[in-house]
Amino acid sequence: MNIVKYLQAQGIGSRKECQILVKDEAIEINQEIITSIKAVVEPESVKSLRIYAESYYVVPLPYFCLMMNKPKDFEVSHKPKNYPSVFSLLPSQIRNLPLQAIGRLDVDTTGLLLMTNDGKLNHRLTSPKHDVEKEYLIDLKHEFDSEQEQKLLQGVLLKDDNEIVQAKRIEIEAGNRIKMVITSGKYHQVKRMIAAVGNRVESLHRVRFGKLNLPRSLEISCWQFVNSQEI
Repeated sequence: MNIVKYLQAQGIGSRKECQILVKDEAIEINQEIITSIKAVVEPESVKSLRIYAESYYVVPLPYFCLMMNKPKDFEVSHKPKNYPSVFSLLPSQIRNLPLQAIGRLDVDTTGLLLMTNDGKLNHRLTSPKHDVEKEYLIDLKHEFDSEQEQKLLQGVLLKDDNEIVQAKRIEIEAGNRIKMVITSGKYHQVKRMIAAVGNRVESLHRVRFGKLNLPRSLEISCWQFVNSQEI
């Protein structure tokens, strides 16, 4: 892969900007300075990327996926209306890439959020026909009982919706704290399901998407790449 195209794919800048960096001998790949704009790079072999001696991320090519521990009061949108965008939490190098969230989390919902530049992966994980599990840790206003549990597992009719949705699994952690697994992804679904059985969500935190668990080491507002084996 041509060095200029490689740098563009890494979110470093425009074609002209990347050419200038190479001509300026500012690019260092695997501790080797690149001196020609005609140089060829094997993306799989790149372990380190430095520009003017500053380390940059090595973005997996052609496709990548990352996970973020989403904080409260951030919108999952490139064009937020009332709150900052979660994309603003990423470094400019990553924001320069064609990145989309895999599904959404509400402004006040926290936890595991996936992002990718792979449209097929995005569709595979969000399409209802694939039944990909999403697991949430939920704090409720009122105590949760077996009657509410059975209603959620059997299925509830959401307000302003003609489709019955159900929880796949529920685990009661405390009187008003539960874990719930769903496979669909309707607007405000978890909150509406809980409301349908006479309770109310006080806080909502996604801990798992498919087989990916939110790492305990990933602090709020932080992110990391998902490796190819996990994908």
